[in-house]
Amino acid sequence: MRVLVVTNMYPNPQMPASGTFVRDQVESLRALGVESDVFFIDGKASTWNYFRAFPQFWRHLRTHPRYDLIHAHYVFSGAVALAQRRVPVLLTHHGIEVILGWQGWLCRLVTPLAARVIVTSPEVKRLLRSARAEVIPCGIDMERFMPMPRDEARARLDLPLDKKLILFAGALRPEKRVEIIQAAAQIVAAEDPSAELLIATNRPYDEIPLYMIACDVLALASDFEGSPMVIKEAMACNLPIVSVNVGDVAEVIRNTEGCYLCERTPEDMAAKLSLALQWGKRTDGRAKVAHLSLEATARRIFTIYEEMVVAREKKG
Repeated sequence: MRVLVVTNMYPNPQMPASGTFVRDQVESLRALGVESDVFFIDGKASTWNYFRAFPQFWRHLRTHPRYDLIHAHYVFSGAVALAQRRVPVLLTHHGIEVILGWQGWLCRLVTPLAARVIVTSPEVKRLLRSARAEVIPCGIDMERFMPMPRDEARARLDLPLDKKLILFAGALRPEKRVEIIQAAAQIVAAEDPSAELLIATNRPYDEIPLYMIACDVLALASDFEGSPMVIKEAMACNLPIVSVNVGDVAEVIRNTEGCYLCERTPEDMAAKLSLALQWGKRTDGRAKVAHLSLEATARRIFTIYEEMVVAREKKG
């Protein structure tokens, strides 16, 4: 089976941590025997790269052996992939693009043109208004994100052993609402001076598991998410979580002792962070996200690939 992956998020020299979840999915499908090429559109470097991508994409199709299907990630990549009608397209919507402004309109316009559609959470499916979309969250690298001694992780990151560390891990984009987490952490620290906020942004991807082991609780306050990887990865590390109800967070952390949903206010987040810090233990989250491993997710996507190939053969 030959697949062309079209994506505007993929690790590259300028942004080595960008789209690691797409790369991990590609690699896990290759492990199942899929022969795949990656066509990367660097839209962050320049919006014009999306327009340049159309002739480059057609040239790629002409100069490479025939593909059985194209798997596009995100709506702009989907628009490029759907500019041809010879090869069937599987389109994955990862979340925020379905929600925000005119991109949401474009998602709903492009989606019916794809042969199959994947979304990362039931909320994204609802907002997309596509009954045929299949919910498959991106998988967790369970070998990378796994428990280890807390003090060892702190030593490797040169972090103090006597602090209660609240972690934010991610990009400092406006929709992440980091100011709420900062205000909540100040409230907690006023009552417990040993509490401290640690912001891990633009860090090497290999360091993120260490931060999740080293810290005592993860905080998330985003306005928009699909199926946030940081929540699932924290669960795999047995890290307590305090998060607003966004994306599929409520489903992922459901009934996990040490994990709390909060309102999107500093006061309520601070109250829940205090509960998590007072609890003072690791969770049993890893066992609860085992079904979201890279391997399990890859098998589900591989099944869709097979069904698309069969459908294409039937059409002749």
